[in-house]
Amino acid sequence: MLIVAENLEQTYTSAGKPLTVLREINLSIEPEAFVAIVGPSGSGKTTLLGLLAGLDVPTKGTVKIDGQSLGDLTEDQRAVLRGEKIGFVFQTFQLIPTLTALENVLVPIELRGNGAPRAAHRRAIELLERVGLGDRAHHYPAQLSGGEQQRVGLARAFASAPRILLADEPTGSLDTETGTTVIDLLVELNRDAKTTLVLVTHDPALASRARRVVRLSGGAIVSDTRS
Repeated sequence: MLIVAENLEQTYTSAGKPLTVLREINLSIEPEAFVAIVGPSGSGKTTLLGLLAGLDVPTKGTVKIDGQSLGDLTEDQRAVLRGEKIGFVFQTFQLIPTLTALENVLVPIELRGNGAPRAAHRRAIELLERVGLGDRAHHYPAQLSGGEQQRVGLARAFASAPRILLADEPTGSLDTETGTTVIDLLVELNRDAKTTLVLVTHDPALASRARRVVRLSGGAIVSDTRS
Protein backbone atom coordinates (compact mmCIF):
# COMPACT_ATOMS: atom_id res chain seq x y z
CA MET A 1 0.00 0.00 0.00
CA LEU A 2 1.17 3.51 -0.78
CA ILE A 3 -0.73 5.28 2.03
CA VAL A 4 -1.60 3.59 5.32
CA ALA A 5 -3.33 5.25 8.28
CA GLU A 6 -3.69 3.14 11.42
CA ASN A 7 -5.82 4.00 14.46
CA LEU A 8 -5.61 7.73 13.80
CA GLU A 9 -7.03 10.11 16.37
CA GLN A 10 -6.79 13.88 16.42
CA THR A 11 -7.82 15.87 19.47
CA TYR A 12 -7.55 19.62 19.95
CA THR A 13 -8.25 21.83 22.95
CA SER A 14 -11.24 24.11 22.51
CA ALA A 15 -12.35 26.49 25.28
CA GLY A 16 -10.18 24.53 27.67
CA LYS A 17 -11.83 21.22 26.81
CA PRO A 18 -10.66 18.39 24.53
CA LEU A 19 -12.33 18.21 21.13
CA THR A 20 -11.81 14.98 19.20
CA VAL A 21 -12.00 15.65 15.45
CA LEU A 22 -10.94 12.20 14.22
CA ARG A 23 -11.26 8.83 15.93
CA GLU A 24 -10.10 5.30 15.06
CA ILE A 25 -9.32 6.02 11.42
CA ASN A 26 -7.94 3.01 9.55
CA LEU A 27 -7.37 3.54 5.85
CA SER A 28 -5.16 1.91 3.23
CA ILE A 29 -4.78 3.34 -0.28
CA GLU A 30 -3.05 1.51 -3.12
CA PRO A 31 -0.91 3.09 -5.86
CA GLU A 32 -2.81 4.80 -8.71
CA ALA A 33 -6.06 4.86 -6.71
CA PHE A 34 -8.62 7.65 -7.05
CA VAL A 35 -10.28 8.19 -3.67
CA ALA A 36 -12.85 10.80 -2.69
CA ILE A 37 -13.29 11.63 1.01
CA VAL A 38 -16.78 12.98 1.62
CA GLY A 39 -18.98 13.91 4.55
CA PRO A 40 -20.71 16.87 6.21
CA SER A 41 -18.87 19.97 7.37
CA GLY A 42 -17.03 19.29 10.61
CA SER A 43 -16.69 15.56 9.94
CA GLY A 44 -12.88 15.73 9.90
CA LYS A 45 -12.20 15.47 6.16
CA THR A 46 -9.65 18.28 5.86
CA THR A 47 -7.99 17.23 9.14
CA LEU A 48 -7.52 13.73 7.75
CA LEU A 49 -6.06 15.06 4.51
CA GLY A 50 -3.59 17.19 6.49
CA LEU A 51 -2.49 14.16 8.50
CA LEU A 52 -1.98 12.10 5.34
CA ALA A 53 0.19 14.92 3.98
CA GLY A 54 2.23 15.15 7.17
CA LEU A 55 1.14 18.75 7.62
CA ASP A 56 0.03 17.89 11.15
CA VAL A 57 0.88 15.18 13.68
CA PRO A 58 -1.89 12.91 15.01
CA THR A 59 -2.67 12.70 18.69
CA LYS A 60 -2.63 8.92 18.33
CA GLY A 61 -1.93 6.46 15.55
CA THR A 62 0.41 6.37 12.57
CA VAL A 63 0.56 7.40 8.93
CA LYS A 64 2.89 5.64 6.52
CA ILE A 65 3.74 6.96 3.07
CA ASP A 66 5.37 4.40 0.79
CA GLY A 67 6.42 2.41 3.87
CA GLN A 68 7.86 5.42 5.75
CA SER A 69 6.23 6.24 9.08
CA LEU A 70 5.71 10.00 9.28
CA GLY A 71 5.92 9.79 13.06
CA ASP A 72 9.59 8.82 12.76
CA LEU A 73 10.43 12.00 10.83
CA THR A 74 11.16 15.54 11.97
CA GLU A 75 9.12 18.41 10.56
CA ASP A 76 11.92 19.19 8.11
CA GLN A 77 12.13 15.55 7.03
CA ARG A 78 8.37 15.45 6.46
CA ALA A 79 8.71 18.56 4.30
CA VAL A 80 11.38 16.81 2.22
CA LEU A 81 9.14 13.75 1.81
CA ARG A 82 6.26 15.98 0.68
CA GLY A 83 8.53 17.65 -1.85
CA GLU A 84 9.57 14.29 -3.24
CA LYS A 85 6.28 12.39 -3.26
CA ILE A 86 3.22 14.59 -2.64
CA GLY A 87 1.50 17.32 -4.62
CA PHE A 88 -1.22 19.43 -2.99
CA VAL A 89 -4.13 21.35 -4.53
CA PHE A 90 -5.85 23.91 -2.31
CA GLN A 91 -9.40 25.25 -2.54
CA THR A 92 -8.05 28.80 -2.23
CA PHE A 93 -5.38 28.22 -4.93
CA GLN A 94 -2.44 29.42 -2.75
CA LEU A 95 -0.54 30.87 -5.70
CA ILE A 96 2.30 33.29 -4.97
CA PRO A 97 0.89 36.66 -6.12
CA THR A 98 4.26 38.17 -7.10
CA LEU A 99 5.08 35.28 -9.46
CA THR A 100 3.67 34.60 -12.91
CA ALA A 101 1.76 31.42 -13.68
CA LEU A 102 4.93 29.94 -15.15
CA GLU A 103 7.02 30.91 -12.13
CA ASN A 104 4.43 29.43 -9.76
CA VAL A 105 4.60 26.11 -11.61
CA LEU A 106 8.40 26.20 -11.50
CA VAL A 107 8.52 26.59 -7.69
CA PRO A 108 8.25 22.87 -6.72
CA ILE A 109 10.68 21.88 -9.47
CA GLU A 110 13.24 24.39 -8.26
CA LEU A 111 12.72 23.42 -4.62
CA ARG A 112 13.57 19.82 -5.48
CA GLY A 113 16.61 20.99 -7.43
CA ASN A 114 16.15 18.29 -10.03
CA GLY A 115 16.77 18.85 -13.70
CA ALA A 116 18.41 21.53 -15.78
CA PRO A 117 16.76 24.96 -15.90
CA ARG A 118 15.82 24.58 -19.56
CA ALA A 119 14.23 21.19 -18.95
CA ALA A 120 12.34 22.55 -15.94
CA HIS A 121 11.10 25.51 -17.97
CA ARG A 122 9.98 23.19 -20.76
CA ARG A 123 8.09 20.92 -18.33
CA ALA A 124 6.34 23.91 -16.73
CA ILE A 125 5.24 25.20 -20.12
CA GLU A 126 4.02 21.74 -21.15
CA LEU A 127 1.94 21.46 -17.98
CA LEU A 128 0.40 24.90 -18.48
CA GLU A 129 -0.46 23.93 -22.04
CA ARG A 130 -1.95 20.68 -20.73
CA VAL A 131 -4.34 22.63 -18.51
CA GLY A 132 -5.15 25.05 -21.33
CA LEU A 133 -3.09 28.00 -20.12
CA GLY A 134 -0.12 28.03 -22.46
CA ASP A 135 -1.04 31.55 -23.55
CA ARG A 136 -1.34 32.78 -19.94
CA ALA A 137 2.08 31.66 -18.71
CA HIS A 138 3.34 35.18 -18.08
CA HIS A 139 0.20 36.47 -16.37
CA TYR A 140 0.12 37.06 -12.61
CA PRO A 141 -2.58 35.47 -10.40
CA ALA A 142 -4.48 38.76 -10.14
CA GLN A 143 -4.80 38.73 -13.94
CA LEU A 144 -6.36 35.25 -13.95
CA SER A 145 -9.89 34.08 -13.18
CA GLY A 146 -10.57 31.70 -10.31
CA GLY A 147 -10.78 28.76 -12.68
CA GLU A 148 -7.52 29.72 -14.34
CA GLN A 149 -5.80 30.06 -10.97
CA GLN A 150 -7.00 26.60 -9.98
CA ARG A 151 -5.65 25.18 -13.24
CA VAL A 152 -2.28 26.80 -12.48
CA GLY A 153 -2.52 25.11 -9.07
CA LEU A 154 -3.08 21.76 -10.79
CA ALA A 155 -0.10 22.28 -13.08
CA ARG A 156 2.04 23.23 -10.07
CA ALA A 157 0.90 20.15 -8.14
CA PHE A 158 1.98 17.87 -10.99
CA ALA A 159 5.20 19.76 -11.73
CA SER A 160 7.43 17.55 -9.62
CA ALA A 161 5.70 14.36 -10.88
CA PRO A 162 4.45 13.36 -7.41
CA ARG A 163 3.35 9.80 -6.67
CA ILE A 164 0.48 11.20 -4.59
CA LEU A 165 -1.82 14.16 -5.23
CA LEU A 166 -3.93 15.42 -2.32
CA ALA A 167 -6.66 17.94 -3.13
CA ASP A 168 -8.80 19.87 -0.64
CA GLU A 169 -12.13 20.94 -2.18
CA PRO A 170 -10.52 21.61 -5.60
CA THR A 171 -13.83 22.74 -7.11
CA GLY A 172 -15.24 24.43 -4.01
CA SER A 173 -14.56 27.99 -5.16
CA LEU A 174 -15.54 27.48 -8.79
CA ASP A 175 -18.73 27.78 -10.81
CA THR A 176 -20.26 24.60 -12.21
CA GLU A 177 -18.79 24.88 -15.72
CA THR A 178 -15.28 25.68 -14.52
CA GLY A 179 -15.56 23.01 -11.84
CA THR A 180 -16.38 20.43 -14.51
CA THR A 181 -13.26 21.46 -16.45
CA VAL A 182 -11.10 21.05 -13.34
CA ILE A 183 -12.66 17.64 -12.59
CA ASP A 184 -11.87 16.47 -16.12
CA LEU A 185 -8.29 17.68 -15.75
CA LEU A 186 -7.86 15.89 -12.41
CA VAL A 187 -9.13 12.64 -13.85
CA GLU A 188 -7.01 12.99 -16.99
CA LEU A 189 -3.80 13.91 -15.20
CA ASN A 190 -4.37 11.20 -12.59
CA ARG A 191 -4.83 8.58 -15.30
CA ASP A 192 -1.97 9.65 -17.56
CA ALA A 193 0.56 10.37 -14.79
CA LYS A 194 -0.50 7.25 -12.81
CA THR A 195 -0.65 9.40 -9.70
CA THR A 196 -2.58 8.30 -6.61
CA LEU A 197 -5.32 10.89 -6.16
CA VAL A 198 -6.98 11.52 -2.80
CA LEU A 199 -9.38 14.43 -2.52
CA VAL A 200 -11.82 15.98 -0.09
CA THR A 201 -15.00 17.22 -1.69
CA HIS A 202 -18.59 18.28 -1.16
CA ASP A 203 -19.10 18.12 -4.94
CA PRO A 204 -21.21 15.04 -5.87
CA ALA A 205 -20.11 15.33 -9.51
CA LEU A 206 -16.47 15.04 -8.47
CA ALA A 207 -17.10 12.26 -5.95
CA SER A 208 -18.95 10.27 -8.63
CA ARG A 209 -15.81 10.23 -10.78
CA ALA A 210 -13.74 8.59 -8.03
CA ARG A 211 -13.26 4.82 -8.03
CA ARG A 212 -13.57 4.75 -4.23
CA VAL A 213 -15.59 6.91 -1.85
CA VAL A 214 -14.76 7.10 1.86
CA ARG A 215 -17.47 8.79 3.93
CA LEU A 216 -16.77 10.40 7.29
CA SER A 217 -19.26 11.40 9.97
CA GLY A 218 -18.47 12.59 13.46
CA GLY A 219 -14.75 12.05 12.86
CA ALA A 220 -15.09 8.37 11.97
CA ILE A 221 -15.30 6.39 8.73
CA VAL A 222 -18.92 5.26 8.30
CA SER A 223 -18.64 3.77 4.79
CA ASP A 224 -15.97 2.84 2.26
CA THR A 225 -17.27 1.89 -1.18
CA ARG A 226 -15.62 1.05 -4.49
CA SER A 227 -17.06 1.34 -7.96
